Amino acid sequence: MVPYPSVLDVPHELVEHVSWLIYARRRELGSCWRKLSCFKQVLLALAYLRKNETFAQLAAGFDISEATAWRYADETVEVLAARAPGLREALVGLGEGDFVILDGTLIPTGRLAADEPYYSQKHRRHGMNVQVIAAPNGAPLWFSRALPGRAHDLTAARAHDIIQTCLTRELLVLADRAYQGAGATVRTPYYRHREQPRPLPAVQPRPRPPASTRRTRLRTTQDLEALPRRPLQPPPHQVTHPRHPHPPHLR
Repeated sequence: MVPYPSVLDVPHELVEHVSWLIYARRRELGSCWRKLSCFKQVLLALAYLRKNETFAQLAAGFDISEATAWRYADETVEVLAARAPGLREALVGLGEGDFVILDGTLIPTGRLAADEPYYSQKHRRHGMNVQVIAAPNGAPLWFSRALPGRAHDLTAARAHDIIQTCLTRELLVLADRAYQGAGATVRTPYYRHREQPRPLPAVQPRPRPPASTRRTRLRTTQDLEALPRRPLQPPPHQVTHPRHPHPPHLR
């Protein structure tokens, strides 16, 4: 029972093309007999890649063991990876005046025995770091090999020689803030940059008068004449005592 040909969203020509690649690989290895044909092996690998099904489900669907399902999927991925273009081949036709988009992604994985190199503090999970170069319209041009998820995006880009290759070709690269300091050809967004003016509020507050003007108002002559004239009296908390004259011998 192979229920996958009717539900896979891939063209039939692609399955046939990869089937011929698997056939050439079997002829190269001298493998005369397999449990599945080349066409069914490709269907198994595409179901694994497109539907993200487990090897137990694939083994049940194709009536094989889990180890055989894993071996078929791994062999197909290896054949496809060998035909993938390199970084310089993917950038052929691009040069000065053109630009590409660079970004890193984390491919989730299960926890391994040596889990520390594969644990990403940014995403809080285990995975593999993959760098992707895309065209201005978003079409992917090149994928890097996977590095442990702990690797920073800028470190991974330098390890795959992306920065130096784009600098040699004078190719402008648009990236996020994770690639700050990558080089002259890499443009990253600013975050609270000092040269950018602060946006003005929607409603401007009324200007407040100076403190001296608020506390003391200068009165005109008419205001002073309008004040009631009352005799000056000491504050109630102060008590006045009559001044005693000095003794005659001290005068």
